[in-house]
Amino acid sequence: MIATIVGAAGYTGGELIRILSAHPSISQVVPVSASSAGKALTDIHPDLLMMAHHTFAEHVPDATDVLFLCQGHGASSQWLMTHPQPEDRLVVDLSADYRLDPSWTYGLPEASRSVIRSSRRIANPGCFATCIELGLLPLARAGVLTSSPVVTALTGSTGAGQKPTETTHFSWRSDNISVYKQFDHQHLSEIRTLLGVDDIVFTPMRGNWTRGIIASIIVTIPDGTHVRDILTSWYTDHPMTTVVDDLPDMKRVVGTSYAAIGVDQRGGTALIVSVIDNLLKGASGQAVQNMNLAMGLDETAGLIHRGRAY
Repeated sequence: MIATIVGAAGYTGGELIRILSAHPSISQVVPVSASSAGKALTDIHPDLLMMAHHTFAEHVPDATDVLFLCQGHGASSQWLMTHPQPEDRLVVDLSADYRLDPSWTYGLPEASRSVIRSSRRIANPGCFATCIELGLLPLARAGVLTSSPVVTALTGSTGAGQKPTETTHFSWRSDNISVYKQFDHQHLSEIRTLLGVDDIVFTPMRGNWTRGIIASIIVTIPDGTHVRDILTSWYTDHPMTTVVDDLPDMKRVVGTSYAAIGVDQRGGTALIVSVIDNLLKGASGQAVQNMNLAMGLDETAGLIHRGRAY
């Protein structure tokens, strides 16, 4: 199969090149970038040494089987208006443009694996949304998410994208943590829609590291509810999400496409901790997971790699 990445010069595009270049079912990876066409991949992604002689392309090849859109929010929909794609070509969009569009499939495999398998238009979830939804989805589907969850989640600087800003500058971010977009973060709409909840208190925070998200979720649950049992039962058949016996630290999953979830329950109050790599399970790794499902491949193909605990 030929996989083409539009917007391949950004962080998520670089991660997709890295994953797909070693994917057993991908014969060719075509990185497309209007701003970097003709440049060597290593001019933008110096860590892609195994592809040092490859260059960014300007156009999407006609033979493309799967197309990944890694452009900024708002850019994907504009690009598709001027570059309509064949209906049978798989398109996975990593922006927010289609996450609430009913004509696209919301691509959280742990929530809608069977629908993804028959889809050709998949909207990849946001990184914060993925981390939070994985912690709460089984409770919502079990009908025990009857109160407003209170979430505090911290993300690394790569979550803000590749373009430098004041709050991603090293001298500002280093030795610093800050709150931003409190109460009205853009991922709240997709979280509410997937979980079927009207209210969720979400405080997003910027962490002083490059990649990884940790979400601390407090939820009040009905008497007799055993949160760990609900989570374990739901994720038994989902290979990229694991319920662990403690409260997971972020480093356990950074560098992988896995999610780890832990629970500490005290009576009717549960603390759920969910951790992911924002660029992998929160973006490019999940996009490949969606591709695998939609193309009838092993769900984990190209995604089995270990974390870096030290």
